[in-house]
Amino acid sequence: MRVIVTRPIAQAAPWVQALQALGIDAVALPLIAIEPAERAPIAAAWAHLNGAALAMFVSPNAVQHFFEARPPGQPWPAATRAGSTGPGTSAALRAAGIDEAQLVEPPPDGPFDTETLWQRLQAEPWQGRRVLIVRGDGGRDWLAQTLRAAGAQVDFVTAYRRRAPRLDRALVDAALQAPAAHCWHFSSSEAIDHLLAAVPGADWRACRAEATHPRIAERARRAGFGRVGLVGVRVDELAARLRAPAAGAASQGASIESPPL
Repeated sequence: MRVIVTRPIAQAAPWVQALQALGIDAVALPLIAIEPAERAPIAAAWAHLNGAALAMFVSPNAVQHFFEARPPGQPWPAATRAGSTGPGTSAALRAAGIDEAQLVEPPPDGPFDTETLWQRLQAEPWQGRRVLIVRGDGGRDWLAQTLRAAGAQVDFVTAYRRRAPRLDRALVDAALQAPAAHCWHFSSSEAIDHLLAAVPGADWRACRAEATHPRIAERARRAGFGRVGLVGVRVDELAARLRAPAAGAASQGASIESPPL
């Protein structure tokens, strides 16, 4: 069976390589294109980062583009923690130089979303404290609303922009014509929306999808996918699901980072 990895290309390429190394037939079909946002607001956010209690990053792309726009010589403040909702973002923060003591993230067994991260933050006194949320253009505001309700001052900076991709229609057509030989791997509801917009009227009832969060799984079901499963956030978990002869709609594993988020 071939798995179609729909993450943005910067994340899809290493997933495909890792799956292939595990003996899985995998191909990238990015369903979200990532573009840099205007750099001036990001530089301004860096200038005001000192004094913030938390800078929350919604995805690896948020980390990449925020740090790429870092003004020369601008240090990461020692008293500012970096928030993450999952392993991919945490790994990107560590690679960017964030110290382990400054990183706050969900527990290793997840779930990996903002609700779980908040469980690690909610006991703190947030009244009057500043929080920066680094994200794409738009996304879920649940954590921001929750922090504001707790008294925090929350600001946003757009580090990147999401766009509909240029679709490889031949790959989509092959998956539709041979659904039993393909599995769609979704880590974003927006990716599903882009797929439906690019292939209007397609019949997905015979198609299988593996989603990394219950919200994404529900979106795949509403899109018409006939077999929808839940899978964890690691490559080996997806490989195990693909090898399991009875893997289908049963839920195994938990969730991923909130979609960009």
